[in-house]
Amino acid sequence: MDDLEFRRRILADPNDNSEEMIEAKNASLVNRKLSDELQLLDAKIDKALKVDVPDDLADRILFHQSGQTPAKPKTTKVHLAIAASVAFAFGIFTGQFNSIFDNTSSTSKTAQIAAAEANLGQMALDHFYAEAPFVNTIDEGVELSQVNAKLKPFGSELTELPGHVYYVNHCSFGNQNALHMVMDTPQGKVTVFVVPMKSQIETDFKDSKMEGVLMPLRDASLIVVGEKGSDMKPVANTIKSELRWQI
Repeated sequence: MDDLEFRRRILADPNDNSEEMIEAKNASLVNRKLSDELQLLDAKIDKALKVDVPDDLADRILFHQSGQTPAKPKTTKVHLAIAASVAFAFGIFTGQFNSIFDNTSSTSKTAQIAAAEANLGQMALDHFYAEAPFVNTIDEGVELSQVNAKLKPFGSELTELPGHVYYVNHCSFGNQNALHMVMDTPQGKVTVFVVPMKSQIETDFKDSKMEGVLMPLRDASLIVVGEKGSDMKPVANTIKSELRWQI
């Protein structure tokens, strides 16, 4: 489901919890934010439209049918005004939600980007620990042609190897397939991921044992993980400078 279809359906029913809608909502921070805001607005509208029925409503109807006009209660006008205001606000929101996202403050956007980048870094650490017992004992003496064969699906290739490559293969990274490479560098043995998930800013990440750096590429992300205390930026910069992209 693309973003346009998701927005159309979430506007029609903010509480649509079908499997495909849940998957689309969790696909991006923007979709999740839109869903949460629409559900909140829907709840406010529902609350505003819950008007208590006056105890003397039956008597008023009888008076009306008999030709007598009872005094018009002020509370009814107030409730109708509230309901009309909420409905008007909802109409403005649904018609203008794109402009609302476009005008989100730079602080909020930066926070969303930072959260997404941090998530990629954590995924890289989790994948490193899961694969380390296997790949750390391997030395396949990988050649440049083998690395470039694995890079081909990403639309790029290396002009030369930045160091001795022990291992290279494709791996599952979240719901995407990524390049997983282990190589030797002046900073020691490092793990490199090329992930087909576009990032916006360069980000550092670490835990108690390892640390890494995430760098944006054209339509992907370069992630380098090494031992804590090692500077991964020179390694990432070297790899990035050797990458050539298909036009």
